[in-house]
Amino acid sequence: MAELTKLDIAKDWLPRYTGAKIDEFGDYILLSNFGNYVQIFADQFGVDVKGENRPMQVATNTQGVSIINFGIGSPNAATIMDLLIARQPKGVLFLGKCGGLKKTTEIGHFILPIAAIRGEGTSDDYMPPEVPALPSFKLHKFVSSKIVEHGLEYRTGVVYTTNRRVWEWDENFKQRLRRLRAIGIDMETATIFVTGYANQIARGALLLVSDLPMIKEGIKTEESDKKVTSKYVELHLQIGIEAMMEIEAKGEKIKHFTF
Repeated sequence: MAELTKLDIAKDWLPRYTGAKIDEFGDYILLSNFGNYVQIFADQFGVDVKGENRPMQVATNTQGVSIINFGIGSPNAATIMDLLIARQPKGVLFLGKCGGLKKTTEIGHFILPIAAIRGEGTSDDYMPPEVPALPSFKLHKFVSSKIVEHGLEYRTGVVYTTNRRVWEWDENFKQRLRRLRAIGIDMETATIFVTGYANQIARGALLLVSDLPMIKEGIKTEESDKKVTSKYVELHLQIGIEAMMEIEAKGEKIKHFTF
């Protein structure tokens, strides 16, 4: 009997986790932590959301773009990037939220990270710690163009990815973040960059600053999160959709490495 491969597992598990067949996914994938992104996408294109009773939800338009809500945290991010080898998408863009760590970074700003610090640990199971967590440059080039077309500014810089969700009270941790001089903090970006590299998938991230966790009044609350959602989420999603659809329409290869 032949040994079970990673690809064999992914082909079985991607439909099991999402409720969608492998050939129902598009060539270009948007990733999100939130179900409302998937619902907004589905409503915009008049398509169904699959997997509402599964760990992950997915919707796909007729132009070859899918969006997946994979949940929160680096283990879930690694899981979906592993499972996507069953589809071998041409590009994956993470639409995440992050905390702004610099005084010049305000709620509603977009960050297009040039790299991520691997503070989450999950990526250590995929690559040695010396391997940097980097996006695919060409994918970010398309995203950058779309932000500019909308008349918006964006920030670049390094983000810090952590497995800790409740750390805002910890002054020692906050002091460490100041020394690292990262522009933002989240729980998935470094994992997506490293697992994308390990799985030979072109990847990127467009992060929306949703809170300012270094100051007391900037810590996220239910009320503040609702304001961010109502004001910025549709724009965040629209930029991601436009970038991926333009890549698909032009048919350009965005994988920056030769494997």
